[in-house]
Amino acid sequence: KWKGEGTTQNLENIVIGRCYDYIRIVNPAVGEKNCSQIWEAFKNAFINKDPCSILPKDYELFINLSLHTIPPNKSLFWENNQLLVNSFAGRGRRYMSLGDTLFGFFGDFLNWCGQADSPGLDYESCPTTMECENNAVESFWRMASITYAQHSSGVIHVLLNGSADGGAYPQPGFFADYEIPNLQKGKISQIVIWVVDDIGGPDIDSCGTHSVKTLETRLQTLGYDVTCTDNNKSVMFLLCLD
Repeated sequence: KWKGEGTTQNLENIVIGRCYDYIRIVNPAVGEKNCSQIWEAFKNAFINKDPCSILPKDYELFINLSLHTIPPNKSLFWENNQLLVNSFAGRGRRYMSLGDTLFGFFGDFLNWCGQADSPGLDYESCPTTMECENNAVESFWRMASITYAQHSSGVIHVLLNGSADGGAYPQPGFFADYEIPNLQKGKISQIVIWVVDDIGGPDIDSCGTHSVKTLETRLQTLGYDVTCTDNNKSVMFLLCLD
């Protein structure tokens, strides 16, 4: 029926397991969380509903139950380089990207949707963002991105892909549309942009040019102290290793 892949098999077991993995092993500092209750809040955001009319606010209870402090200077925003960000952040050891928070860890790389007037999940197909923007996964990540930005503080890092088609700073994009507008200016001392090209990839975008220039100007106009570095050595070492 839809063009997107269906709900990930064993979704409930995976996310409840991830929740316990997170609070027991990945980041016990977040304290006790009720993983079954978090799953129920997550599921109730989208089951029994038209899969094209799920809004970010439907996930509010889920976010409230899974929320925890994001340490200052640890936030790592990104576009077009998810696997690199995951390795670079080191599951919260070096940085805490959205996927290293409990609420982001919960949904990373998974797919899900429900069906109108049915308590079940749709394992056959789910709508893509091209088919409808207000789908269960898109709205989840919008809400997660907004929350992540609101709770980030200190020095903020942004890792962009200088080899990405269309430029390192996509507009529209999650960073442009949901994260920048929700940063809390009073809590942020500096924004550090890293533009890293793929090894052997094209150098399409760099600090001070094209879309990165647009981003720098936007952040400076908002009153942020912004620095930008091309091909940060630590990130390049990680790319070389891969």
